Amino acid sequence: MDADAAQRDQQWDHRQRRETELQRLDRNWNSLLQELRVVQTGVQLLTGFLLTLPFQQRFDILTLHGVYLATVACSVGATVLLIAPVGMHRLLFRRHRLVVLVSAAHRCAYAGLVLLGLALTGVTVIIFDAVSGMAAGLIAGACALVLFALFWVLVPLSLRTRDVRLPDY
Repeated sequence: MDADAAQRDQQWDHRQRRETELQRLDRNWNSLLQELRVVQTGVQLLTGFLLTLPFQQRFDILTLHGVYLATVACSVGATVLLIAPVGMHRLLFRRHRLVVLVSAAHRCAYAGLVLLGLALTGVTVIIFDAVSGMAAGLIAGACALVLFALFWVLVPLSLRTRDVRLPDY
């Protein structure tokens, strides 16, 4: 499942799109940036919310402090990883390192999404625990985790293995 060993994809891009390697890298970088723009604001807001939570009056009634701390760690990690490509780009700017940049940013996005899913699962546990009790929190968290695994991992992997042909125009 190594996304960087994409020889067949590169050959297809060259045949069907008439893209050079540099054009493909530019397209991949722009696509990745668009995806990161979608999640960056949300992960930053989530992290900000979690960081203010201990300063709220009712925080002391939270029974799952370990879940809270793990959730904060996942959210901060997701924030770092999903913003990291910006820093990488600044440091690699005008150094002709697009291959390295796209590959590293791709890996950061994968890892950031995993941590974001775990952080959102933790938030689900915390909220359901506060409103309906620990059992409801654990059930809701398990459901959230299953949904993330299903729609962020299993469905894309199943679509990836299907042999879909583009129509000839």
